[in-house]
Amino acid sequence: MWERLAPILADPPRRFRYPGRVRYSPRECLEGILYVLYTDTPWLQVPYRELGLPSGETCRRRLEEWSRRGLFQQAIRVLQEQLAAADKLDWSRVIVDASLVEAKKGARRSRARSGAARAAASTS
Repeated sequence: MWERLAPILADPPRRFRYPGRVRYSPRECLEGILYVLYTDTPWLQVPYRELGLPSGETCRRRLEEWSRRGLFQQAIRVLQEQLAAADKLDWSRVIVDASLVEAKKGARRSRARSGAARAAASTS
């Protein structure tokens, strides 16, 4: 699987002059990201020394970089295709989170009303 992801998540070339610190490999960062997503551990509480991973903050920054460049979405698409082809994709554990949707103050109410709300109001 990594053979298909490596070209997508490859690091940009280092600068010749002032190259800075050597980066962790993309594979190590992806393992840290997947650990956080699977275990629901906060980024700053990743036991990176015990697991041999980059720190949680390093993994978070790399995820942000990949997302900004559109690479993480490509990697997720490749993983979905490969897991679906192997019939190992379990959609029963999917969670849709709408907590990131803004609720504007003073916004007009939706005309659509829940049928459960009407039924609960008229139970007396």
